[in-house]
Amino acid sequence: MGRVIHFEIHVNDMERAKMFYGEVFGWTFEDWSDYAGVPYFGAVTGDEKELGINGALVKRQSAPPEQGQAMNGYACTMEIKDYDSTEEKILSLGGKVALPKHALPGMAWQGYYIDTEGNTFGIHQTDENAK
Repeated sequence: MGRVIHFEIHVNDMERAKMFYGEVFGWTFEDWSDYAGVPYFGAVTGDEKELGINGALVKRQSAPPEQGQAMNGYACTMEIKDYDSTEEKILSLGGKVALPKHALPGMAWQGYYIDTEGNTFGIHQTDENAK
């Protein structure tokens, strides 16, 4: 079985992306550029004892994706505690709504956003009362 063990988010502006993901989700970053041979910052996304994976921000090597086109890649979804306050942070830091908050009935609130680098990601707040 091929389990996801790492992710990479391609970015144009490394400092802006680190600030965005650090402020919205509380991620911290470690400089692995010497190892990777390109600007590359490991993203620590949470406590190692909790379910989840770490990843990285990597300097984009070509033009960013065009807005409005079908996605060519994977969308990562982050579990969060408070949907509305997280959305407020995303928007205040330059993110945009891609697909508004909607109920996954009996399970959660879900929505998709575009980060400051043009990448799509999701947020997910578990709530059995969502409808």
